[in-house]
Amino acid sequence: MRLDQLTFSRFIAAIAVVIYHYGLEVYPFNLTPLRTLFEQGNIAVSYFFILSGFIMIIAYHQHKKLEFLAYIKKRFARIYPVYFLALVLVLAFKLYYHKDSELGNLFLNLIMLQSWIPGKALTFNYPAWSLAVEFFFYALFPFLFNTFYSKLSLKKLLFPVLSIFALSQVVFHWGIFSTSYTGYPSKFHEFLFYFPPMHLAEFLIGNLAGIFFVKKLQYHIKNYDLGILILLFMIPLILWYNTQLNFHNGLLALLFIPLILLMSANSGYITKITKYGPFIFLGEISYGIYILQSPVFAWTKAILKDYSITNETTKFYMATAMLIACSALCFTYIETPLRNFFKKL
Repeated sequence: MRLDQLTFSRFIAAIAVVIYHYGLEVYPFNLTPLRTLFEQGNIAVSYFFILSGFIMIIAYHQHKKLEFLAYIKKRFARIYPVYFLALVLVLAFKLYYHKDSELGNLFLNLIMLQSWIPGKALTFNYPAWSLAVEFFFYALFPFLFNTFYSKLSLKKLLFPVLSIFALSQVVFHWGIFSTSYTGYPSKFHEFLFYFPPMHLAEFLIGNLAGIFFVKKLQYHIKNYDLGILILLFMIPLILWYNTQLNFHNGLLALLFIPLILLMSANSGYITKITKYGPFIFLGEISYGIYILQSPVFAWTKAILKDYSITNETTKFYMATAMLIACSALCFTYIETPLRNFFKKL
């Protein structure tokens, strides 16, 4: 089952993260309404985790049992080649510009364990922390599928998954409002924000949404454009007016889940637009945009500085254009061929 209408949303989420990291001081994102919105652009990572849980069910729901080695080989082929390329580019940048090569941190990143060690999650290629979390989900999914999802009804899964999600939000918000929390940077902050089990509920609730879709909603395809537009309006509205809650660890699933479900079951104009070929391609290169952002921005800004180009707006847009171009090339000439190669092994 392919849900191409969801693919473009990954591009929007990836660009939101790029703006969050690099664009808050440039026009138009430095204007108050947009800055307030994109200062919380890290919630796009939460969207990725939830969407990943949803897509895994869509991809494997017809299987009776998952064989771990065959399954994990496909997951490895999907994410590791460009992940490794990003590490190489970061290392080359550090060596070329005589910075600390951080070989110990490089090793943790290579084996995708950096997020398990508070204080190390954002080392080397800092966006890669979420891939360490994602690979934890991938490793756990065959157990979840074989033990629970393929055997239990949606009704029996509902209470435990929602309970885990609610508990995760209680623990997370207790942590950030406790006297022990001193903000970033601190090991407690990294535990709350980047430790893989702290994000497991996002993946699980995405799984639950996927099960609901394949068992119930896929038989009710119709025009949900209005509902989608209302949700797309509500998300920035909540981000603008929220002053207490933190959405980093999945609380916006309350809106992301219905948005994903309605988009998946939609037959309206929004789906027709998002299924347009170039939009699908942008969504497909979104992984490269996310994981390559740090090295591409570092190299581009350093080269522009060598040519005395110091305007922040110019550097941001040139680096973003370079990032999209590099991601497109990587998808075409690295991701796709290597994924096919690993599948044939």
